[in-house]
Amino acid sequence: MPFDTHITDLPHDGGKMPGPRLTPRQKAAVVVRLLLSDGAVPALSSLPEAQQTELAIQLARMAPIDQATVAAVAAEFVQAIENIGLSFPQGLDGALGLLDGVISPSAQNRLKELSPASYQGDPWDRVNAAYAERLVRVLERESNQVAAVILTKLKVAKAAEVLGMIPGDRARQITYGVSLTGDVAPDVVYRIGISLAEELETRPARAFSDGPVLRVGAILNQAPGSVRDQILEGLESEDPDFASEIRQAIFTFADIPARLGERDIPKIQGVIDQDDLITVQAGAGGGDRKAIEFILANISKRLAEGIADEAKDKGVVKTEDTEAAMMRIVNSIRELEASGEIAFVAKDA
Repeated sequence: MPFDTHITDLPHDGGKMPGPRLTPRQKAAVVVRLLLSDGAVPALSSLPEAQQTELAIQLARMAPIDQATVAAVAAEFVQAIENIGLSFPQGLDGALGLLDGVISPSAQNRLKELSPASYQGDPWDRVNAAYAERLVRVLERESNQVAAVILTKLKVAKAAEVLGMIPGDRARQITYGVSLTGDVAPDVVYRIGISLAEELETRPARAFSDGPVLRVGAILNQAPGSVRDQILEGLESEDPDFASEIRQAIFTFADIPARLGERDIPKIQGVIDQDDLITVQAGAGGGDRKAIEFILANISKRLAEGIADEAKDKGVVKTEDTEAAMMRIVNSIRELEASGEIAFVAKDA
């Protein structure tokens, strides 16, 4: 509740405070004095500086008041607090803080553009930190007068660099405009700086929170092995570096011996369906065969022999059934890795 919010004036019963009544500002001073005397620290810094200054001046002007008036002011303050059903953040910045993680990134960006208070200090520091190329693109859209103000507020070296990148006629017009900037009001210069800083720092909202490597890796993790291999081979010919990054990001059944330690196998055994191990043992070949052998070599001998025997009895297994079983095993392993139960060993580049 703002300290200068109106509450009912209290009658003064002849104490040392001059005048028959306390003003709302005087009552605010009484409340602050009470809080400070009890060791509480009211969040005065969240008030506008003008209100903080007025409150400090009012505290300096206060004369002693009697105990009955102090008690009455405290009671009214408590009553006012209890009557508040719901409070809301002050200003757009406060609303953004409250809605952080609730509204979309694009909506946040649009709202930040409306919130000059998000820029603390001198906005021209941010403008001077921008690349000259970006400043030139901004100046192309501004009038000569505004461009002249911007040029004047840039550091000399940055201004010279920017001016050198602007076509001759426009550069001369802007330079002449600099001679006319002496009468521009400081608040106008500040608003230009705020607007320009917002424009320079605003970036389009990202449609995807993850980079392309992670997105493609996640897709290929769920793709059948034959499809994954075909895509990776195509990527190798198109963009070897990107393909290499994708290989680092994906985790397949064949990666198990290289990415997991022997001590990890008992941990994954508890989350893997034994029927899936039997299916893979019966149908896997190539690199997948080495992976299932690695798993069986690191579980109890009796269990491994039982899985091998049941796989023989199972006979021929369809490729799609084998791949589905491997995918379920891989997904279980990835869940353990995501929870921190196990850690992948980095692939060799």
